[in-house]
Amino acid sequence: MTRIAVVTGGTRGIGEAISLKLKEKGRHVIANYGGNDEAARAFSSRTGIDVRKWDVGDHQACLDACAEIEAQFGPIDILVNNAGITRDATIMKMTFEQWDEVIRIDLTGCFNMAKACFPNMRTRSWGRIVNVGSVNGQGGQIGQVNYAAAKSGIHGFTKSLAMEGARVGVTANAIAPGYIATEMLSTIPDNVMEKIVEQIPVGRMGQPEEIARGVEFLTSDNASFITGSTLSINGGQHMY
Repeated sequence: MTRIAVVTGGTRGIGEAISLKLKEKGRHVIANYGGNDEAARAFSSRTGIDVRKWDVGDHQACLDACAEIEAQFGPIDILVNNAGITRDATIMKMTFEQWDEVIRIDLTGCFNMAKACFPNMRTRSWGRIVNVGSVNGQGGQIGQVNYAAAKSGIHGFTKSLAMEGARVGVTANAIAPGYIATEMLSTIPDNVMEKIVEQIPVGRMGQPEEIARGVEFLTSDNASFITGSTLSINGGQHMY
């Protein structure tokens, strides 16, 4: 049986690597994206993966999109909540709009998508939900009170959702990536990036594929006894 997988923010960066890995493992992947039509078309053309555009911060849009996917392809078995944005500033300079936008996409987006997918997973007694957090949601970071709050919230959200799904065959886990070599980090000055890498025990940034391998495992049948966990993939940067 082919599992249906939805990956939010699934056409670029870590999300692209996750979509490709799940496809490689025989999943039928639908990659969500939020804004860059040209990049999404190029990704779909290159990979053959179906792409769908909707705003994960819009509750009704998530419900409608998932209903359309299930009507066309069948029940959604796997949900990877990967969509995320940054709007960095110190709290002295951060606007409410910068705070609200990050919370809306990074955290509320997880709720919206889980709300759309969890009920049918529960009915079928099988489901895999993986929420992508961050090392900065575990340890904090200057200039990211919005992002760190959202990602920290994901870890608590995951544990509570896991409790609700455990007895009905639905697992919920989180992955907390460290600094991964993606477009999102391209705005960080080289001298700052060098200092960050110095704090990573393995001495390098991670690769998107290393996160994707973790997601693939947590969404497999082999991970049925793992729920409510956070898998930290950060090169040893933050340990607890």
